[in-house]
Amino acid sequence: MRFDPRPFTEPVPFRCLYCLDCCRGRHVYLTLGDIGRIARAGHDPQEFVTFSVEGNKIRFVLAVREWDLGCVFHDPETGKCRIHGVNPVICRIYPFMVSRKPLGVEGEKPLRYRGQSLWLYYDASCPGINAENPETLITPEEIAELGLEFEREFERTDMDGLARLIDELER
Repeated sequence: MRFDPRPFTEPVPFRCLYCLDCCRGRHVYLTLGDIGRIARAGHDPQEFVTFSVEGNKIRFVLAVREWDLGCVFHDPETGKCRIHGVNPVICRIYPFMVSRKPLGVEGEKPLRYRGQSLWLYYDASCPGINAENPETLITPEEIAELGLEFEREFERTDMDGLARLIDELER
């Protein structure tokens, strides 16, 4: 499944249908906060953290299973996440997206949130968007807040921080 962006300017009904697509074949970035939450829930970072080198930065990403490129915490039988209560911020954002600049999608417009201009989108290929009997109504402000949280945490995430976190977890 590829991301099919549509402007997200009004609340959207959503219900996860466990289609499994968002948990396979995606690069899920992790913050130190994500790693700490998951580790404190009883999971060893050595079993779920991998690395990606991007320019002069090392980024932490969620490990995937080799046989289907599915997230290591995704249960392929039920489609459900085994760490849903402590899942990464980026997982809580999807099937939405927050951008600092427009993508060139018809109808897009910036959302002014906390003094900043953000462009928000949802993935029209996600079957949970506008699903019958939605579990919740997602607002642009909720997603903007998560996007800013991710951005703040992601920029502070580095190798030294991971070393400190591992040291703290081992005590």
